[in-house]
Amino acid sequence: MRSTKLKSFAVLSIALSFASTFTGCRSRQPATASGLTPVRLQLDWYPQPEQGGFFAAQLLGYYKAEGLDVTILPLPQYGSVAQLVSTGKADFGLGSSDQILEWSANGLPLFAVSATMQHDPQAIMVHQASSIHDFKDLEGHTIAAQTGATWLKYVVHRYNLHQVREIPSTLSIANFLADPGYVQQVFITSEPFFARQAGAEARTLLISSSGYDPYRVQFTTRDFAAQHPDLVSKFVRASIRGWQAYLSDPAATNALLLKLNPALNPAQEAYTAQALRNGGFVTGSDPAGAQTGHMTAARWQNDYDQLKSLGILHSSLDPTTAYSLKFTP
Repeated sequence: MRSTKLKSFAVLSIALSFASTFTGCRSRQPATASGLTPVRLQLDWYPQPEQGGFFAAQLLGYYKAEGLDVTILPLPQYGSVAQLVSTGKADFGLGSSDQILEWSANGLPLFAVSATMQHDPQAIMVHQASSIHDFKDLEGHTIAAQTGATWLKYVVHRYNLHQVREIPSTLSIANFLADPGYVQQVFITSEPFFARQAGAEARTLLISSSGYDPYRVQFTTRDFAAQHPDLVSKFVRASIRGWQAYLSDPAATNALLLKLNPALNPAQEAYTAQALRNGGFVTGSDPAGAQTGHMTAARWQNDYDQLKSLGILHSSLDPTTAYSLKFTP
């Protein structure tokens, strides 16, 4: 989730230090002396509450109960999750269903095995007094967004917008605080907290409410899934248990995350956990958690159709080759 997070490059160095000290990218190893099978999970950023379920599964022993010794790798500076997984430097990675489809169309043999989040917590953030209340109101505005953001292409196309200017988003809300007309792509679980801390009243529009609604997913390679189906099922099952535990009681996991990433603070972590719960991002419409991890063929087909209609995919692809529904219990 690296696109708009409010962090410094100093923190990124901490993450890299954590990776090199405790993990390191290495070739796949045989079972350890304890009989556990080593597994490497490549994050799409550095340790943060939005990944809390994986750290909870590790902290609470859910991976070990499945016979797995899981190492969680922060993303190196300039690193690519797709490249690290596709070249075997990690066994699993975190991404989104639209990314998987794009990567697959570009020839990378990547394969989604479970949903991390039913809905993406990315949003646009505006000031309380802004005239923007719907995506159609973006006409004539400048938006600070992730470079080449597919969601913005979708919004411009769907709402028939002609005068929308895109500028690169930054790793800060400084411009938002200085400019009452600023429109910024954010994570609803993060930047609104910092805006409020700085005294700014902000509103958000979830990108998923525009109709562009990819999953956030865990993925591996097609070969890895085919060769190790039992391992994939164990990893997915333990991760789902981790997310259920984290959403129920995040305190212990947040304490671990704070040690791994000192740039976090307890108030921010509590805000993120509550936002994940309130938004149903992990659980979907069922707060009891029955949908956690699950995906549907219809959602994947819709993602594919949207990308195809936008001209994002440069080659034809059977979307069912980019994911499997069989690994979620």
